[in-house]
Amino acid sequence: MNRKKVIPFIIFFVVAALALSGCGFSANKETGSKETEKGNKGSAKQVLNVTASAEIPTMDSTKAHDAVAFTVLNNTNEGLYRQDQNNQPILAMAEKDDVSSDGLVHTFTIRDAKWSNGDPVTAHDFEFAWKRVLKEAGPYNYMFVTAGVKNAQAIIDGKKSADELGVKAMDDKTLQVTLENPNPLLETLLTFGTFLPQNQKFVEKLGDKYALEADNLLSNGPFKLAEWKHESSWKYVKNPTYWDAKTVKLDEINVYVVKDDATGLNLYESKKVDRVGLTAATVDNYRDDKEFKTNTLAGIGFLRFNLNNPILKNKNIRKAINFAIDKKGLTDIALNNGAVPLYGIVPKNYYFSPDKKDFRELNGDLLKGTKEEAKKYWQEGLKEAGAKSVKLSINISDAESSKQMAEFIQSQLETNLPGFKLEIKAVPFEQRLEIEKSIKYDISLSTWGPDYSDPMTYLDMWVTGSSSNREDYSNPKYDALVEKARLETDKAKRYEMLLQLEKMLLEDDVAIAPLYQSGEAILQHNNIKDLVEHPSGADFSYKWTYIE
Repeated sequence: MNRKKVIPFIIFFVVAALALSGCGFSANKETGSKETEKGNKGSAKQVLNVTASAEIPTMDSTKAHDAVAFTVLNNTNEGLYRQDQNNQPILAMAEKDDVSSDGLVHTFTIRDAKWSNGDPVTAHDFEFAWKRVLKEAGPYNYMFVTAGVKNAQAIIDGKKSADELGVKAMDDKTLQVTLENPNPLLETLLTFGTFLPQNQKFVEKLGDKYALEADNLLSNGPFKLAEWKHESSWKYVKNPTYWDAKTVKLDEINVYVVKDDATGLNLYESKKVDRVGLTAATVDNYRDDKEFKTNTLAGIGFLRFNLNNPILKNKNIRKAINFAIDKKGLTDIALNNGAVPLYGIVPKNYYFSPDKKDFRELNGDLLKGTKEEAKKYWQEGLKEAGAKSVKLSINISDAESSKQMAEFIQSQLETNLPGFKLEIKAVPFEQRLEIEKSIKYDISLSTWGPDYSDPMTYLDMWVTGSSSNREDYSNPKYDALVEKARLETDKAKRYEMLLQLEKMLLEDDVAIAPLYQSGEAILQHNNIKDLVEHPSGADFSYKWTYIE
């Protein structure tokens, strides 16, 4: 998410007949409404209109790096495995996975399936796409290292060519994947969007135009992209060539980019939406509503620091910023949606040790301090940096909730750290990501959702050179411990390493400022069925969704 999930989706459903083009739409998760028109058989027409907070940055799975893209790809394409309704990995494009006795070789049998243009899906499509990620240094190339695919690290390090990746199409129906070490997480990892196949003939024919428009895409999943008006909307339609099309009930999903949260609430109150996300300003008005609910999610919010900045490279300055922000105030006032303060990087109630102890409780609050401590570290940091005052900017997306959080953080830092001035720079979501990737910011308000169900998904992003390491953080000891944890087969020993990694990142190096564990506050009617929300990987699956 960023990596994969930079912004979690909030789904609310809009009446299909609504003329959204004049609404000035935009919002923070995929949100939508039922189509009220009845079909010929008297059942509700299976058309869903949804909103998203941002445009799709890319539809090329080798280049995708955020929640918006991965959620769309999850619904238009399918890999060897996909997540089911209970968030468990199930066989998808593969109908069988034979594992060698030493656990190093997986031989996948590809089922009879077709691309949306009628071409068969083959093992060659997987070999081509996976090697393409490495050849083009895709933002998620490290996922092949996490999965333990043979030679992935050597390829990233420039010691081997991408053609030497441990994946080979033995024939059209047989894909062989060779690992460096047995990996119990492999099935879960293979549900992730970076491991999707691509039709080589189609990709190479289009060249630089591939995946830039709806007409320049192929789908092998439940839906295909019929329209894509980049900054304003896109449309899914049911994919008739999908191997499991009989399971898919929705005929169409329209998605509109909506950034004005109040618009969604107005539509809900006028009976034109069935589910809507609530902002901090409106949550309290609906707490007693029978359709109101809040959830605490696995996503996190945090501040990235540009560690090349002459002020922010000072650890005492970074610690002062951490301690100066009232995180409970941030979640209660600026968010007010079920989010909770976070003083680590791994959230609570999602990841447990082999003896069933919660990761967050085991490691405790790693970056929690008082305002007095903040001022102390601030003065020490200013002295070390040779500065009397500091003026920095914070990079945020232009969604309403991001602006509310940034204003709260600005007030906290300018009030609690004498001589600190913070300028807010709000830009479109995709632009914020580009600014982060180029590390051309001072501080960036960022979010992260887990790519897979393991604490490592929050920890390996800060390995030196990782595409998700957008602070330019580098600690050889941290890198070595990540690699050691990847290879460790003793679950208890591995878990201790993960706990140590978090302490190294936060207590020792103060590389970032954790802020909150994500939440959502929503109003939802009861006629939307089987909308599957995933805690890791893609945010949602529409494969099983229907309107009652």
